This record gives sequence, C-alpha cells and structure tokens, in this order.
Amino acid sequence: MNTEAALERATAIVAAWGPAADHPEPARVDVAVARDDLLAAVGALRTASWGYLSAITGLDLPSRGELEVLYHFCEGAAIVTLRVRLPKGDAAIPSICGVIPSASFFERELGEMFGVTVVGTPDAARLFLPDDWPEGVYPLRKDFTPGGAAGGGEPHA
Repeated sequence: MNTEAALERATAIVAAWGPAADHPEPARVDVAVARDDLLAAVGALRTASWGYLSAITGLDLPSRGELEVLYHFCEGAAIVTLRVRLPKGDAAIPSICGVIPSASFFERELGEMFGVTVVGTPDAARLFLPDDWPEGVYPLRKDFTPGGAAGGGEPHA
C-alpha cells in the first residue's frame, strides 16, 4: 500500500471521531479528536491494524490556555496524528494503555513534563526528573523558567 492510500485508509478509520483537520506535511494527516473519543479512535486504528504508535507528544498553547496532546501513528511513511486539546485547568486524559500497553512510557513523560494527568495509566512514576523536583513545575510548559536550588524551576507568575 502506498503512502497516500495508507493515509486515506487511516482517515476513513477515524472519520467518526473527527475530520482530517490538516495535512501539515505531504505524508501526514492530523485529526482533531475530543478527549472523550480518544480511546475509541485509538481502538479503531488498533482493530484495523493500522500502523503503530510511534510517540505521544505535548504542546503548550498559552495564548489559548490549553495543552494539546498528540498521538502519532505510523504505517510506512504515512503518519496520522490524533490531536486532543485540553484546558490547562483540566489537563486530564484517559490512558490508552488498555489498547496499546507500550504507551505507558509516553504517558509517564507527558505527565512529568507537561503536567497532564493520565487517568488509568498503570505507572505514573517519574522517568526523568529528580525525586525532589518541585510539584506543579513542568519543564516543557512555556511558563517554565530554569532555576531553583534543586535544579528545578519556577513557573512564571
């Protein structure tokens, strides 16, 4: 199956949860998915045996007061990204580990670096930050500033 056919197939699989929002690159499709529809959309890709989860990443959108969680799936050169927007005041998302057990590593990183609570993740332990890292300080958010006695940081006021 060529890249364009793979993208068309993936778009059809997740069409019930959100239209293809964007083609940011030639071999990529982004689909906006509501938080409540995430598990169904991921499950549909899994059931259809479309690709594999290559990464979960986050974006801080301070001008909107939101975080965005991106689930990147690949099949050959084709990339489908499920994009889930969350208000910073309610930055919680369901774990996809029940569908894709290997997502645990990415979910742990998401919680630690962006402060997204992943509800139902089997392991929420820290991966990268020291045990004495200050609570509520997330190094990949845009309001983070380096500093602090423990090498941590402080959010902007």
